Amino acid sequence: MNILFVHQNMPGQYRELVQWLAEQGEHRIYFLTQRKNPAKIAGVETRIYAPHHGPKKEAYGLSKVWEEASGAGFGAALACQKIEAEEGFKPDLVVGHVGWGELTFLKQVWPDVPIIGFFEYYYRLFGGPVNFDEEEPVNVHTPFLLQARNTVPALNITTVDRGLSPTKWQRDCFPVEMHSKIYVCHDGIRTDKLKPDHEARVKLGRIESPVGRGDEIVTYMARNLERMRGFHKFMRALPDILEARPNARVLVIGGNEVSYGSKSKNPGGLRGEMEAEVGDRVDWSRVHFLGQVPYADYQKIIQISRCHIYMTMPFVLSWSLLETMSMEATIVASDVAPVREAMTHGETGLLVDFHDHKALARQVVEVLERPQDFAHLGPAARRHVVKHYDFLTKCLPEHIAEMNALLPQSKHIRMP
Repeated sequence: MNILFVHQNMPGQYRELVQWLAEQGEHRIYFLTQRKNPAKIAGVETRIYAPHHGPKKEAYGLSKVWEEASGAGFGAALACQKIEAEEGFKPDLVVGHVGWGELTFLKQVWPDVPIIGFFEYYYRLFGGPVNFDEEEPVNVHTPFLLQARNTVPALNITTVDRGLSPTKWQRDCFPVEMHSKIYVCHDGIRTDKLKPDHEARVKLGRIESPVGRGDEIVTYMARNLERMRGFHKFMRALPDILEARPNARVLVIGGNEVSYGSKSKNPGGLRGEMEAEVGDRVDWSRVHFLGQVPYADYQKIIQISRCHIYMTMPFVLSWSLLETMSMEATIVASDVAPVREAMTHGETGLLVDFHDHKALARQVVEVLERPQDFAHLGPAARRHVVKHYDFLTKCLPEHIAEMNALLPQSKHIRMP
């Protein structure tokens, strides 16, 4: 069977799915992306497309997102026409993300080809990150700008044959009229690979001996250190954590760019802003900013963590939460709806008020002081993720079933 994946930042949410399909050796798979140097996946033909048009900096704010999305969508459509004309590739199924408009015009290219679209988020004035943090106030134009951003998914629900959201919370962000067309299933976590390792050790540059499970290690991880992922709350909790636990070390994973929300005016980004705010109340010799680390190193860091902090506003659930649960971390997380869907306070993790950095600090200190009292959380978290989010046994079969439902019997994808 011929399958086309579309995502501007290959492989995106399809990391596990596209690799598994390629490994079966039964399909001709193309991946269309804007990413200039994507990782090569054996058995997958990568093709790069360029947006046909982009908005100017001074473009009208209410139509700017659509202008950019339509340029990406037309560029993707032209690339598809070229692929079919020059390489003879026409997909039996298209799987892609709707957020950047890449799928918008594919029915004009292939009217008879079914499409499954990834519906990640629908912007709302309340119930999500907007109006959640008092430090990021909205203005009178915000409701109009948010609705304008929703133009792309609202149009694409008529383009796709089936929609997909990875969590119920994300699906429920969309208007109720769209729900029946969107199935809920997570991308899937490789729990067979993401396991605890009590022998793991990590070498830190400024101390001689590697650290391991016996040390008081606190971890925080986000793709980028930003407000959406509660970095400012985490930093404000550090003085109390380090004062109460003089042997604790804090390992911070994350870049200094901005994935979501506004950019700090501080030249050092939000990290620089928060370092200035907490200042000499923090023993910086025990705080290690590691940047964005290789995946294998990230795993080891979580495996030695005594307490892992996951802070987020109500927004798209990070893979890292489920991955750290799979590795049996004791997690202190923000008490918001998308986290509560995956974690139960006192059973699989510990939840605290996002806005209360003092409460965050107190909970982390308790875990460091009495790790034996919380030792049940990690194993329970892993059992929960294995049952509900495992890629091979839970998520993959559901995705394949949804794909097969759009295909004739002769084209069905076989499960081993």
